[in-house]
Formats: sequence, C-alpha cells, structure tokens
Amino acid sequence: MPTVAFLEVVAPEDGEQILRSFPDALQSAKNLQEENLLEQCKDAEVLSVFIYSTVGERELKALPRLKLLCTRSVGYDHIDLAACQKRGVMVCNVPDYGAHVIAEHVFALLLSALRHIPEGDDRVESGAFDYRGLRGKTLRGKTLGIVGTGKIGCRVAQIANGFGMKIIAVDRCRNIELEELLHVQYVLLEEALARSDILSLHVPATEETQHMINAKTIQQMKNGVVIINTARGTLIDSSALLDALESGKVSYALLDVLEHEKETGKDAALIAHPNAITTPHIAFYADDSMRNMYDDCFESIEQWRDGKTPEHVVRPPQLVCDLPGIQCK
Repeated sequence: MPTVAFLEVVAPEDGEQILRSFPDALQSAKNLQEENLLEQCKDAEVLSVFIYSTVGERELKALPRLKLLCTRSVGYDHIDLAACQKRGVMVCNVPDYGAHVIAEHVFALLLSALRHIPEGDDRVESGAFDYRGLRGKTLRGKTLGIVGTGKIGCRVAQIANGFGMKIIAVDRCRNIELEELLHVQYVLLEEALARSDILSLHVPATEETQHMINAKTIQQMKNGVVIINTARGTLIDSSALLDALESGKVSYALLDVLEHEKETGKDAALIAHPNAITTPHIAFYADDSMRNMYDDCFESIEQWRDGKTPEHVVRPPQLVCDLPGIQCK
C-alpha cells in the first residue's frame, strides 16, 4: 500500500506534477470522507489534502501510521490540531501559495459587478448593443474596508491603492508598511462597518469569526454597501445577507465562498439573487498559485523525510506579532 497519499487532486497537470516527485503515491480527486478513501489511506505515513477533507479524531484513529499531514491551503480549520498533536501527527500548511491571485479575484468580482459586465455580455450576445441602464460605479474615491490584513489583505490594499481608493482596515495587529506607504487607516470593526462603501473579508474561519457578518452587523453598514467574501463561507450568515440584498441594504454580494458549499441548495436563493455574483471557490485557482501550492507541499514532505522540522509546520496561534514590519495595536 502507498505510504504517501494526495487527495482532492482535480487537474491532470497537478497529478503529473505529483507523479514526478512521488511516483508511487496514491492520488484521488475525492476528499477523505468519500468512496472508502479512509480505508485506502490506512497505511499512509504522509497525507496531503485540501480544504474539503476533514481530519479529526475519527479519521486519525483510522490512520494509525500517519506522521505528517499537509494541507495544501492557507487555512487549516478542517483539521483538529489538538487531536493531531495528541497522536504525534505533524501538520503543515502552505502559508502563501499566491496571495496576489486571491486579491486579483476580489477585483475581478468587484469590477464585474460595478461595471455590469455579466449584464453587458448577455445584452450584446442577445443582439442588443445598448448601454442604457448599465451605468457603472467607479472605484476611485470609494472607501474600502479590509477585514484582516494578512498576506491576502495586504495585496488587496496594494491593488486598491492603485485604483485611488480610500483604505481602512481591521486587524488585531497593524501593518506599519501599509500605514506608511499606502496610508491605510486601522480602525475598530464597528467603524469599518459604518464607513465602508465596500467591505472585503480576509480572516480565517474560527469560533470568533463565525457569522461575523449577520443581521446586526449588516445594520451597522452603509446603505448600498458591497460585501466581498473570498475567505470562508461561514463568515457570513447567508439568510441575513439574502434579506439585506432583498431590502437593498446590501447592493451587491460578491462571493467566492458560501456558507453551505457542499449543500448549495441551502444557499440557492442567495446564489440566484440578481445582485449576487458567485464563483465556486476559484479565487486560489490559477496557474502559478497551483504550482506553488504543490511545490511548497512537496518541500514540507522532503524536509520531514530528511529528519528536519518543515518550514511550514503549523504552530499554535501567537497572540503577539513578531514579524518584521508588523506591530501590535
């Protein structure tokens, strides 16, 4: 049986990349909970997954030989870190396989909505070359609220600065370079909600951030606010967002992630709303980001095999920021 397994491998070129480095590895496009894969992976010492494979006590019990778990994602909320630590399983992630890729998707969604790209395309294809009713909104001068200024949030700020936007941000730690170079102003969440014309979410899924956008917080926002979520679907209460779209409180919901991604029927009304633009969690999915994702994962496996602690091993969250150029508020 293979001792290395890669799950959630979708594209043939990714499979070819795996074979070049790990010719005997098990590969599957499914996640760990599908099609008896847990049984197939029972002898794996190294397991590489993406975000749809949940790894907790039950899975770890069925993987007695597992020593290294690599998630090809920035977030690791699908992994029970305490259970892994208890069983001596090292966990690695990919901290930055392409923050710029996700940031670019933020503006792809934003420009598509504010400049009526989908409607314009449909109109021309139907034979009506008519611009009436498609007056757009510019980004220049608008206030963008960025919730979370990690790698992705910083990239969003850089792009927004190029558009001439006013940028405010929310984070436990402030990035001095963003403040000095891009004139980003750090504020409390309540102020960001009240001042933002456009709100973009870039925080992980935790108990604290669960439904941080809800009926109460939406009411604190400007009328006609635009909400963008390329982070995690659970950050937003889907029902509250749908109600806000219906009332006009939210003018556009631009979503690459959904609260119920595996049960989209629960979000069907939100998806179908004319002022919601949704994509199937593809913000990360670009040429160089996928290549980097696998390269970093392979590097972690090789470092572990060489008896070294991988560079990207996941450690408990730090309450004190100790990165260069970063200072706690």
